[in-house]
Amino acid sequence: MKSQKFYRVNEKIRFSPVVLVDDKGENLGSISLFKAKEIAKNKNLDLVEVSPNSRPPVCKIMDFGKFKYDQKVKEKKQKQLSKQSQLKEIRLSSRIEHHDLETKLKKVFDFLDSGHKVQIKLEFKKRENNHKEIGQNLLNKFLSNIPEEKAKTVKSPFLEGRFLSCLIEPIK
Repeated sequence: MKSQKFYRVNEKIRFSPVVLVDDKGENLGSISLFKAKEIAKNKNLDLVEVSPNSRPPVCKIMDFGKFKYDQKVKEKKQKQLSKQSQLKEIRLSSRIEHHDLETKLKKVFDFLDSGHKVQIKLEFKKRENNHKEIGQNLLNKFLSNIPEEKAKTVKSPFLEGRFLSCLIEPIK
């Protein structure tokens, strides 16, 4: 949801007199609305009501199109800075080969570098359910390949149905 603020511009401003701030940031004091619009028109700029709740309202002379563009850029930058981490999942099998395990490990490092939490799930199929110690050893071996300075284990390996799961998160 966008937190967009609506501004009254030029002819939509209703109250007179207004406190006028010019395009250089100087306070020109309380001026009639008609005179403020005239000053803005002479400078080929817009009169924008920036503080409508104060009495008299505060208006500023500015290029409104440029102002709106700058606000969008600020909003976009703020959104990028507040990026939330996601929960990524890596699935393993107890029959996974060494090279495939290395590939999955590289993917885990990519996720951790991006700041995401990673859930590692090892799935047991059919008769593998009878030999869960093999999966436990594999998951412990996989976790030992992740350096302690890169990530910490939030949830140690636990059994949930036919999955052996654990959760790791990056160290900031």
